Amino acid sequence: MPNTNFPAKPEPPTMEPSSPRKPTLCLPVDSENKANEFHPLSSSPPHMLCFHLAWLCLFSCFISTFSIPPLVPIIRKDLNLSAADVGTAGIAAFIGAIFSRLAMGPVCDLVGPRIASATLSLLTAPFVLATAFVSSPNSFILVRFLVGFCLANFVANQFWMSSMFSSSVVGLANGVAAGWANMGAGLAQLVMPLLYSLVKSFNVPENTAWRVIFVVPAAFQALTAILVLVYGQDLPCGNYGDFKKISSRPKENFIKVFFHGVLNYRGWILGLTYGYCFGVEMTMDNVISQYFYYRFGVNLEVAGTIAACFAFTNWFARPMGGVFSDQMAKRFGIRGRLWSLWAVQTVAGLLCALLGRLDSLGGSVAVMCIFSVFVQASSGLTFGVVPFVSRRSLGVISGMTGSGGTLGAVVTQTLLFSGDKFSTQTSISLMGLMMIVCTLPVSLIYFPQWGGMFCGPKFSDESSADEDYHLLGIRSDDEEHNQDYI
Repeated sequence: MPNTNFPAKPEPPTMEPSSPRKPTLCLPVDSENKANEFHPLSSSPPHMLCFHLAWLCLFSCFISTFSIPPLVPIIRKDLNLSAADVGTAGIAAFIGAIFSRLAMGPVCDLVGPRIASATLSLLTAPFVLATAFVSSPNSFILVRFLVGFCLANFVANQFWMSSMFSSSVVGLANGVAAGWANMGAGLAQLVMPLLYSLVKSFNVPENTAWRVIFVVPAAFQALTAILVLVYGQDLPCGNYGDFKKISSRPKENFIKVFFHGVLNYRGWILGLTYGYCFGVEMTMDNVISQYFYYRFGVNLEVAGTIAACFAFTNWFARPMGGVFSDQMAKRFGIRGRLWSLWAVQTVAGLLCALLGRLDSLGGSVAVMCIFSVFVQASSGLTFGVVPFVSRRSLGVISGMTGSGGTLGAVVTQTLLFSGDKFSTQTSISLMGLMMIVCTLPVSLIYFPQWGGMFCGPKFSDESSADEDYHLLGIRSDDEEHNQDYI
């Protein structure tokens, strides 16, 4: 029977100001001054202005991270890179993101998303510029590893949106902020080959032309970080540090909250699932340009344009996944969220397997575009479930899931796209099969208060279960078991 009382998406704790100062707000807000509406084409402060700053900052990080792959055929020739070197560099870019994403959650708790994201972007921008000075396979691998750290801004991006928007629109805000930012990978695939051709047209040697253009992503990343620092604010009523000092909310032990999240099996399953939707997306961003360049003999600019089409669907696909999850939840509760996640990601896996078996350029491009919609929607669907795993350890669960995405990319790149064991087309098909298999554990996720894919809820009094879910602290030892479900 449809679950019409399914709770709204939870939000992280918000600090109250010590003064009665009323901020000037341009959108309807709730009691915590979080926006109840989402207008992505508006730049009204503070909510929509911070939305645009958040996605632009992460957008620049995706441009930086994926500015190298479309130029690999040129860089490979200049640095005498082997196939193993290229694969190792791709893995290195994701390894850095795994640990930095895990650390970013606590950093946001400590200093706020504004300082956290801007600082990370400023610290990693010089590494992007350092790409122009690499001279050996080892230095190339090291630079890709260091640049990959900037992808941790995804955590700050989602944290910031949850601080600015109420539960009625935070899912949509999170989906659009992440989806638009992910388009940076597509823009890099499109623009970097064009910049290379432009510089080369001035009779600049090849081995100099590709190096010069890395000034562009490095400068853009630094610029967005400065804009965040100057125009951004952590919360609707001010910056994070000021409110944290006067917060009256009792603080829980960090270690206890951390282990509460780590020991929740649902977080591990969602990390695995995210590893084979977002992780696959990142892997494709790393290899798709080279795939079309070598497999079908297109030139560098055409290969970059095709690869850009894969990433540009993030403009609507990831937000669409979040909206679809919300709509299914309104009709079927958590069961709707889980079934829609499993179905969409399984279809994505089938399309990925098919992509590697096609021999025509037109058919491959068409299937790639459809596949990109489904795999990116799967990412939105995954984060449609994440907020319901643990209200008390939401940051930990989000970090586990986000890190699972980059870990999945590392595993996939290592097993399938490193060395010459498999052809690229075979590796793409095998990656599709891995997606199908790694989505199956979603069926094991069960919430005692709401049920799972195949079973109903354990609690008969749903309103009581929902009340327990929204509690932030532990009231007593005999009630702590309720927190294990949330």
